Amino acid sequence: MGETDNALTARRTLIVLGLALATGAVLFLGYATRRVLTWIVIAAFFAVALHPAVNWLTRKVTGCRRWLATLLVFVAATALIGGMITLFVAPLAREGAQVAADFPRIVEDLRNGRGPAGQLIERFHLLEHVRDNADRIREYASGLGAPTLAFLRSVATGVAGIATIVVLAYLMVLEAPKIVDGFLALFTPERAGHIRRVGHDCAKTVTGYLTGNLLISVICGTLTYLTLMLTGVPYAGLIALFVGLADLIPLVGATLGAVVATAAAFVQSTTAGIVVLVFFVVYQQLENHLLQPMIFARTVRLNPLTVLVAILLAVELAGILGALLAIPVAGIVQILARDLWDTRRGRLKAEPAVGEDRAPATEAGAADTHAAYDSGAAADRSPARW
Repeated sequence: MGETDNALTARRTLIVLGLALATGAVLFLGYATRRVLTWIVIAAFFAVALHPAVNWLTRKVTGCRRWLATLLVFVAATALIGGMITLFVAPLAREGAQVAADFPRIVEDLRNGRGPAGQLIERFHLLEHVRDNADRIREYASGLGAPTLAFLRSVATGVAGIATIVVLAYLMVLEAPKIVDGFLALFTPERAGHIRRVGHDCAKTVTGYLTGNLLISVICGTLTYLTLMLTGVPYAGLIALFVGLADLIPLVGATLGAVVATAAAFVQSTTAGIVVLVFFVVYQQLENHLLQPMIFARTVRLNPLTVLVAILLAVELAGILGALLAIPVAGIVQILARDLWDTRRGRLKAEPAVGEDRAPATEAGAADTHAAYDSGAAADRSPARW
């Protein structure tokens, strides 16, 4: 009897050690391939966002096969992004050439205390500070070679990452039906239908958030550009591009962009600074109380505390990328938690997890599935059914 107990203990010990080693190996592999895993996550979110457009095209256009619909959607998305970039590249190129042409005059004005920037430098004695610390600045500048090479390597890696993300997203959208059908084939028809509907809610959350957030950023950048151009602030296109990109970051992005734009306006003139400051105060109210509720009307609504906690955790785990994906991930977690709670109680959701629709989230086959759930709940209330 004692030998049997020792053998059982040894077997359990080996199992625990094996699981611990396997977990460690998985964590090490994930850390070693974290860059590739990040690309896969980003590609998955883009694939989810573009998947409805491909499905709509295959349904509405007769004879349009999925590979053709996927190609057309990606070409359209690339053309749209290219058009948006072109709208900014033209003023950026013009302003960059203007900066290069005016650089000697700008330096001379700074030395003589002329112009808004020169007056600020003279008021705060910045030029004297630069002269007093010339040796330190020269030493720091001489050490910029290595960071510059690292920056160039990061740029090359970023270009390769973008190309990889596009290819991965394209293949994910193209093979999505086969992957989903193969996964759902592992379950019973009732449970497969349930999983499909919950997955639809999750995909709807991701699509709504990504497209809505991008639209809001475009609106913010465009209005910022018009305001800066009307107030005569130089390099309006560059500043507006930064504001639009910063607005993609939830909570703090718009404020960060507003600080930079307002500071640049105050350097130009006090009047321009006040106008830009008032613009951002008014725009923030419109974005928070009009644009976001209207554009995100059909996405999962999270309370501010949940949003803040999700963003803080995501930033700590994944930096800026985590901040961008925090809200849709939190929305997906909320959908799964709500569905698990409703399933444990043995009935369908009384209202959809996504949006403000008055019909249940299980629109496709809702009556049959509801009857199946009612009969199953009457037969067995045990949570083990899920």
